[in-house]
Amino acid sequence: MRGLKVLPSGRPGRGRLYVNLPDGQAVAWYDRQANRISVLEDDHCEAILAVLRPYLSGTVSIGPPPVPTAADLAGLALPPDADLAPNRPGETLMGELDHGPAGTRARHRLRQDLVAQQRMGDACDALEADGWRILHCVPLPGMGLIDHLLMGPAGIFCVRTVPGRRQRAVVGDLLLTVGRAEPHPDPRWARRAAARATLVLTAQVTPALAVADASRVEVAPTVRDIRVLQPTTAAADLTRTPAALKPPDVEALFTLARDVRTWLGNSSPAWESPRTEPGGV
Repeated sequence: MRGLKVLPSGRPGRGRLYVNLPDGQAVAWYDRQANRISVLEDDHCEAILAVLRPYLSGTVSIGPPPVPTAADLAGLALPPDADLAPNRPGETLMGELDHGPAGTRARHRLRQDLVAQQRMGDACDALEADGWRILHCVPLPGMGLIDHLLMGPAGIFCVRTVPGRRQRAVVGDLLLTVGRAEPHPDPRWARRAAARATLVLTAQVTPALAVADASRVEVAPTVRDIRVLQPTTAAADLTRTPAALKPPDVEALFTLARDVRTWLGNSSPAWESPRTEPGGV
């Protein structure tokens, strides 16, 4: 059948691909993570396969849509403006760069933060194939944003990302120092953010610091409660961690966490303000 259109949904390269009729009615979708085509209209099966063929890889299963779980139904009922799942890494920083300060130094720092968040965000998103669910730019009223929230077999991790600027980074109990710059209390911020997330999700959340593009990272031996990650090794480090959550638990937590109302509660949505500096915590 002619006229079928393939439309993406979700983050580029990871969301579903929907096959729609010319009038916009969906007749199938391709879940790239599960490598499965769910067909709604059997009469169009051959045409659906033909239009999706350029996007398929490996062995693809085909059939009717799976019976939705409780988490699936909750996600379908979520208003689009309340859904954090489509957020890209560093999304709020992109807006600040477009409309923010004109000063060269301030913009340079914003660009460094953005690149660091994007690099770590890409490393986090790569975990989705191993059963992880990822959110970026999660609001914490009064504290700014959680850069990345990871939910997977090894547990839940609240990640704050710091640009290493190709210098030595030293993580201590209270301070993180990059090169000769002034130390910042990022470890303390990460602990407080993880504690807040633990209360919100009613599940244990581990604080984590991600240092991107440092020449080397040194962690004080007394730092035992904070996970220190780097974009190049994060996937391997986390997949080697013993399992703590089952897949249904991960999906339920993801459904809860992706709803912005879970985090804002009765607070005003002023979380879109610029990134909160850890020194102000």
